[in-house]
Formats: sequence, C-alpha cells, structure tokens
Amino acid sequence: MQLTLGYSPCPNDTFIFHALSHGLVEAPFRLQVRHEDVETLNQLARQSMLDLTKISYHAFGHLRDQYCLLRAGGALGRGCGPLVVAKRPMEMRELVDQTIAIPGELTTANLLLQLHGEGYRKLKVMSFEQIMSAVALGEVAAGVIIHESRFTFAEQGLVKLLDLGDWWEQETGHPIPLGGILAKRNLGKALINAVDDAIGRSLDYAWAHPRQATAYICAHAQEMDEAVMRQHIELYVNQYSRDLGDAGVAAVEDLFARAEKRGLIPGSSQALFV
Repeated sequence: MQLTLGYSPCPNDTFIFHALSHGLVEAPFRLQVRHEDVETLNQLARQSMLDLTKISYHAFGHLRDQYCLLRAGGALGRGCGPLVVAKRPMEMRELVDQTIAIPGELTTANLLLQLHGEGYRKLKVMSFEQIMSAVALGEVAAGVIIHESRFTFAEQGLVKLLDLGDWWEQETGHPIPLGGILAKRNLGKALINAVDDAIGRSLDYAWAHPRQATAYICAHAQEMDEAVMRQHIELYVNQYSRDLGDAGVAAVEDLFARAEKRGLIPGSSQALFV
C-alpha cells in the first residue's frame, strides 16, 4: 500500500523522517513524500489531500472529524514557542490596531497570538522566511516568527516583544503544542498504529545514527547555517517527538479547550487518537 506523507523541509522534520522515507526502517506501506511549508500542509489537509501529514495544532482543531493524531513525530516542548518581534521595544497592547505579520492563518503561532490578551485582528499572512525582512523594512509593525528565525532575529536588528511559548507555559503550566502528525481516520486503526510505530522507529534510528541524515537535512535546509540547523533539531526534537505522553496530551487538550471557548476552532466529539 502506498500512502502520501507531507512534512516540512525544516531540519526537525527531515531528521525525524529520514530513515522512514529512505527505507531504513521496515514498514508495511510505501510512502510518497511531499515537502511543503507548514501552512501549505495545513491547507492541503483541509482539502483532505494527504493520508499522513505534519500539521499545526491550530489546523488540527478544524480537522478532527477527518484526521486523528499520532503519538510520534510531532513538535511539542518547552522554550520553543513563536516570538513576536519588532524594530523597537513596545507593549503588546500597542499592536492591537497595527499590522502583524503571521506565518499562516492556521498556524499554532497565530492561535497562540489570538489567545493572548483579547486577540489581534490586523494580520498579514506571509511565508515564515519573509517575516523578519518585512518587519525590518517597516512593512508591518511586528511579526510572529517561528522555526530557525528565533535564533537569527537579532541579526536583523529586531527586538523580542513577547515569547508566546513562555506566555503559554506560565499561563497553563503545559509544554507548547506546536505541530503534530495526523492520519486520515478512514485508514483504519491497524494501519494508523503501524504508521505511528514506524515513525517512532524512524526517530530512534535518527538518534542512533545522528550523522547519517545530514546530507538529506542540508539539502532541504535552504542554506541554513549548520550550527543553526543543529540548534533547530535540538530544540524541536525531544522526548515528546517520540511519544506525546500524558503531558503532551494534556497540553493539546487544554489548547483546544481554550480555543473552542474563544470561538477560534469548532467543537468536535472525536477523540484525539483512534
């Protein structure tokens, strides 16, 4: 059986999926892999175009009837949340009526921004790698940055206004649920569990052979500095990537409960997992 799998070209995803996508771990299925930025993956999942996909938890909140969550392969942790940056220091309340660049409508970065305070309505959706330049050039008042941008924003002359991850952790006590791996519910429990198991073993392989995936990671990392690439993997690939565990599940459930209460995602009677 062949399954379509979408994940981003970011180092954390290519590190996790290298072994599985290259046949280095056994699996009872074949994969057709598609590399896209996370917001593109969000929109593809919205159209039900992928059997398996990396997803923003914000997007998953809209897709719980069609997709279920896997326990392995996701991005959840502490100290790894999106940052709000600007050219000058200011209070977040000053941004309520100013334009903020976000890396996608359905990104968890945007969901966390909307959960902060009373929310922010003047938004400009941009590809994540363009946001820092837009802020530096004054095209927007501030931007929400993700991925490796958190390591390089100061080089652009920008300042941090808010760490949305720190805010979330202090507000809730939970780690930050950024992105997960979804499977179509109609694949059936047996196949979904086999996929989950294979992704976990792919990560085990990556940890056991950390240099083997380097060429693959670099090929998709868009000329990212190798030290930044290593920082990226160390930050976003952790024990929650191997298994969400009780703490991870509690974080996702709390995120959805808060988002439903604010009317940011629809309610759903479906369980997170099959």
